[in-house]
Amino acid sequence: MLRTIWIASLYVRAFMRRFMPTNIALDKLRTRSGLKWGVPAMLLSVAYFYLATLMSVLIDDGASKWLYVVMLVCIWNAFKFLVFGPVSLMQLMRVRAAERRARRTVDRREPQCAAA
Repeated sequence: MLRTIWIASLYVRAFMRRFMPTNIALDKLRTRSGLKWGVPAMLLSVAYFYLATLMSVLIDDGASKWLYVVMLVCIWNAFKFLVFGPVSLMQLMRVRAAERRARRTVDRREPQCAAA
């Protein structure tokens, strides 16, 4: 039973990772060239929170209770983008520091190779 649940969760995660738009966007933002767009991507959380509020209003006006699921997904996606902004800044600082260190080591080795 536990194995079946484990396997099912792996398949669900793979499906979500591959086909859900927010996961695709976050995967693109996690690349080296996408890290600089982390803070502007936080603005997408405003749209998702607005959609969640809209779903809440529709439910209050008598729409299907299944919209609670849509509302929950919107809130989850909003928090993903909201958290990713500061995380992307930290990752960008770490990557730039590593690039700076690599550049320094190359610069230190270059004069020795040129003199030889």
